[in-house]
Amino acid sequence: MNIISICPKNIYLHHNSNKVRMQALYIQKTEDTPEVRFEPQEGVFSIMGRSWPENAIEMYSPLITWFNEYFQKPNGITNLDVNFEYFNTASAKQFAKLLMVLEENADKSNIEVNWMYEKDDLDMLNAGMRYSKLIKLPFKFTEASE
Repeated sequence: MNIISICPKNIYLHHNSNKVRMQALYIQKTEDTPEVRFEPQEGVFSIMGRSWPENAIEMYSPLITWFNEYFQKPNGITNLDVNFEYFNTASAKQFAKLLMVLEENADKSNIEVNWMYEKDDLDMLNAGMRYSKLIKLPFKFTEASE
C-alpha cells in the first residue's frame, strides 16, 4: 500500500491562533482499495471506490491515526464524503472504527458524513443507513451522479 502526501508542503490549520502542522493524506485507488483524500486546508475528506483489501486493518489504521491527529486542531467543519462501490466485512468493521473516531470528536468540529450511492445500489444505501443508526453523526444520503 502506497501512502503519499498529495501536497509536499506543510499544511497549517489555524485554531486559537496556534499553528499546527497537518499533512494531507492521499492514498491512490487500486483494484481492491479506495481512493482516500484527506486535505484539511481545502476541507476535502473523501473515501471513494472498492474496499476489499487483503488486510483491512493495515488499510484503515493510517486513516484512523490521521483523524486522531487531525482532531487535535480540526477545521470548524468536517464533511466526510463516502462513495463505496463495494466493501467487504473486514473493511466495514474498520470503517466503523473510523466513524467512531469522528463521533468521539463531534464536539470539536461540525461533522457530517455525506454517503453517496449509485441509483440502483440499495445494498450500499442500506449499509449507509445502518451506519447512521449506529454512529451518532449527521448523515446525508445522495444518489451519486455517473
